[in-house]
Amino acid sequence: MKRPIDFNVERIEAVDMIGNELVSRRNLMSPYVWLRGDGTYAMLVRAVPRLGECGDTGTIWFATSTDGLCFAANDRPVLSPGPEPDDIGGCEDPTPVFQKDGSVVIYYTGVDATQSHGEMLYAVGPSIDALVKKGVAMPNTPSQGNIKEATVDQTKTGGWRMFFEFARSEASLVGLAVSDDIAGPWTDERDPFAPRRNSWDTWHLSTGPLLTSDKNMPVMFYNGATQDARWRIGWVAFDAEYTQVVDRCIEPLITPPPALERSATDIAFAASVVEVSDEIWLYYSLSDTHLYRAAIRRS
Repeated sequence: MKRPIDFNVERIEAVDMIGNELVSRRNLMSPYVWLRGDGTYAMLVRAVPRLGECGDTGTIWFATSTDGLCFAANDRPVLSPGPEPDDIGGCEDPTPVFQKDGSVVIYYTGVDATQSHGEMLYAVGPSIDALVKKGVAMPNTPSQGNIKEATVDQTKTGGWRMFFEFARSEASLVGLAVSDDIAGPWTDERDPFAPRRNSWDTWHLSTGPLLTSDKNMPVMFYNGATQDARWRIGWVAFDAEYTQVVDRCIEPLITPPPALERSATDIAFAASVVEVSDEIWLYYSLSDTHLYRAAIRRS
């Protein structure tokens, strides 16, 4: 049977960050990039203390670029830990959703003081630099812990869908919630897809960005891993209302380069996607330290 879609990586380029010493001294993860109306690019990114350094698990920064590769960070983070206990340990995994009036809702992961427990939080504001934290967007449950990594879309019929990562039985999995409004309340529905036996995504799954230029068949570039947390990036396609999977990759789309040691961090993790002309730009992090952009074509 002929596969309806597939993707090929044409080139991979490093993403640079300039303009702020505080950011340059940290590792970078979770690059959420989008194209602005004036033709420039914007990014929300998580900045993390380097290995061996103490501190929070992340602050979230805003940066801009003219070419989508070299970004200049603002002078201060747009979301920092505290003062409330929900995110006193760190702010992670930003996902902005823009309203028609120009205001923004940002879903992010808040980490508590122990730095072992996270929840899905959200902040709202008239712009990225004027955010007000609103608390928990989707609470953890006895069967779904450490809910985080929101990916949000509005379907053709107007309903909202939120994919999220959660923990269960020592594995990361992907859940799906629905709502009539971007700010919730969200109702948990089901696990939209599952790990596959004897595959590169046999144990862990995490949400990734959605390619929605074809609303009849949206595609998620998701993250999958083996039990020992060797993460790769693949893709899965859904029907228009996200009720079923219609296609899924066999092999990963992006794999980290070979490590010098087996014990080294072995992680490629997708965070955002931008369509420019006939190319798809997939932004991701490697080894939880550096940012990259893959140019992809649909085939």
